[in-house]
Amino acid sequence: MLVVVALGGNAILRRGQPMTVANQRASIADACVPLAQIAAEHGLVVSHGNGPQVGLLALQAAAYDEVSEYPFDVLGAQTEGMLGYLIEQELGNRLGNDRAIATLVTRTVVDPADPAFEEPTKFVGPVYTADQAAALAELRGWVMKADGADVRRVVPSPTPLGILETKPIQWILDRRGVVICAGGGGVPTTRHPVTDLVVGVEAVIDKDLASAVLARDLGADLLVIATDVDGVYLDWGGPDQRLVGRAHPDALDPAGFPAGSMGPKVRAAAQFARETGKHAVIGSLRDINKMFAGTAGTVVSTDADGVELRP
Repeated sequence: MLVVVALGGNAILRRGQPMTVANQRASIADACVPLAQIAAEHGLVVSHGNGPQVGLLALQAAAYDEVSEYPFDVLGAQTEGMLGYLIEQELGNRLGNDRAIATLVTRTVVDPADPAFEEPTKFVGPVYTADQAAALAELRGWVMKADGADVRRVVPSPTPLGILETKPIQWILDRRGVVICAGGGGVPTTRHPVTDLVVGVEAVIDKDLASAVLARDLGADLLVIATDVDGVYLDWGGPDQRLVGRAHPDALDPAGFPAGSMGPKVRAAAQFARETGKHAVIGSLRDINKMFAGTAGTVVSTDADGVELRP
């Protein structure tokens, strides 16, 4: 069975932690325990978020003159290599380094006319207070939005259409390798309208949506969207919140969930299930065995009848 696992940001850096390499390495080491369990029995492709990391790199670059302020496609490629290395190292230490594990810098194609370029929604970088955010918006011209009780920078997040490196990913999988790719949703690219050459664009693609496209095109049997909660909740945070056990992709409206967190996960899971007829599951990596059995997390499947709650 081929499994695509999309690691949420919490698997790389827990909310509120300083963005040190040591903290990221420790979180990734924890995440690689269940990942190694999957890879021991199945084909595995791992994707991951990069919001905090790419935002920090952008902040560091902006601290210098305009010549050294790098565009987001280049920053995205940097985070793919950096975080891929950390995952590769920790996973190799658990699987044994004789097993091929490869990190690929992958490019994700988007439509240059995507309306997301006019309405930034993707959170990047660290959290700020309202006063700090207002000062940075004035100084840098950044768009800032509320992220829970905090404020973060947002950038465009266009819809992913395909991954250019699908063939080399499949080549590695055919040789029992584990692939780490589409990090941060992949490097956002499009085709130049005149030359038809592939060029980078200023955006950060949602990694869950990119992972759904990747899983579809690879013919994956299961898409796992790993997050820091145990599934999708209706009325999240309220006195009547309810955990969804199974749901038909048409029964969950992504617009009913936060756009910067659970909304894209629901959309990605529904898209994969609808387009392939296979299952996607949203939940915590610590429950991976139960998620495989369908007894934990939220399973999104065309076999489900509406929305079924967990007892």
